[in-house]
Amino acid sequence: MLGWTPVSERKPCKTDLSDGQWALIKSVITAWKAAHPSISGHQGRYEMREIVNALLYQGRTGCQWDLLPHDLPPRGAVMYYFSKWRDDGTDQTIHDLLRWQVREKARRKADPSLVVLDTQRVHAAAGCPRSRRGVTRQKIPGRKRGLAVDVLGLVIAVVVLAASAHDNAAGIALLDRVAADTDTVEKALVDQGFKNAVAAHGQAVGIEVEIVQPTRTGPGSCRSPNGGSWSAPTGS
Repeated sequence: MLGWTPVSERKPCKTDLSDGQWALIKSVITAWKAAHPSISGHQGRYEMREIVNALLYQGRTGCQWDLLPHDLPPRGAVMYYFSKWRDDGTDQTIHDLLRWQVREKARRKADPSLVVLDTQRVHAAAGCPRSRRGVTRQKIPGRKRGLAVDVLGLVIAVVVLAASAHDNAAGIALLDRVAADTDTVEKALVDQGFKNAVAAHGQAVGIEVEIVQPTRTGPGSCRSPNGGSWSAPTGS
């Protein structure tokens, strides 16, 4: 059976981290590794950069864990770190760090003061349990995913519900996530698919909810139901 090959000796994958990308997150991964030493004192067989490369490959291709290329770390090792980083929030720490850097490069504050909420129905994967999916209006099994993004389109919060769930349920769940994850968001823009229940919940968590509709006045602009136009303020 063929085993794992160090990155310096294998043919690179298109999803591999570049040196620059690895430099951005290396300190977080190194600090996590130092804080979670092996009981036996063993440093581990696999390079942390290769673990991340394997996660990026699986995430981009959607392959089954057992079908990871043989020259990447094996399923057991990759899933171990995936589960650990998901459960202790390390993946969120990395995500937030990268988002802050992108926002600051765009001359915006690290955390947003405004988010945009939206939902989309998608087909459910073949192995998705029935208890975790519903049906779309076309009676197709699926899920509803909700996103809260900043004005650059960077993800602030994500929720996944049954496809049959109303947009209000997704909007309320998103507001809860946004309020829990950041204390800087003051306003959320939503389309007319969201109803008054979302606005009322926004007041409860300290986030003003405004219903807007797209306008052709320019990118990044919206139009309120009362006819006024709106554009994202600098720094949002």
